[in-house]
Amino acid sequence: MAPRIAIPVPHSGDREYADRALPQYEAAVRMAGGEPVRISLDQLSGAIMRTLATCDGVLLPGSKADVDPATYGAARNPHTANADAKRDAIDKVLLDHAYEHRKPVLGICYGLQSLNVHRRGTLVQHIESTINHEAGRAVPRAHEVQIEPGSRLGEIVGTIKPAPIPVNSSHHQSAGAIGEGLRVVAYSPTDGVVEAIEGTSPDHFVLAVQWHPERSVDEPDALGDSARKIFQHFIDRAR
Repeated sequence: MAPRIAIPVPHSGDREYADRALPQYEAAVRMAGGEPVRISLDQLSGAIMRTLATCDGVLLPGSKADVDPATYGAARNPHTANADAKRDAIDKVLLDHAYEHRKPVLGICYGLQSLNVHRRGTLVQHIESTINHEAGRAVPRAHEVQIEPGSRLGEIVGTIKPAPIPVNSSHHQSAGAIGEGLRVVAYSPTDGVVEAIEGTSPDHFVLAVQWHPERSVDEPDALGDSARKIFQHFIDRAR
């Protein structure tokens, strides 16, 4: 049986955005051998828990929202987008369940930020850099990231020595102080922006990347190869 992967709808207030973004994550999960399970942001907690009981992993996708800075004790930056309270509530339910039952977690972009805040970390509310981290889907190769050798992510993508890999990028925030039980495993070599974090517990697969591998799984080169490996390893762990 294909591993079932719970994926919350990316945004509660913009259906056009959600309908455009969500199928990319679902397609990447299917390509790796998983079965995506949409989690509506309007579902009651009881219904969500019943669905989660049948799921083997959690994928937290990107969003056009930003996590409410009050959640991590910060004043609001003028560049910070409106929060999505429904998405944040569902992410908490999914992460609480995944941590309680040791189910694999993969966070992407906003998913990394949501995970870090859930683990009592903070966020950089707006990146000031010469690197365009907000390039978006129109620019397949936005910049490069440096992956720490010896990390779980390094093993997944085959990084034996420090060597940058190209990524698709579409974000203006990043992890600040790193949450409990997490560590930085990739960063932008030019400006030091955190690009990936992973769990420190050896018996629980938790990985989050700031870039968008779901947009790159069809690419034939190193960009697509690393993206496919991330999804494949996640699905294998869920299996």
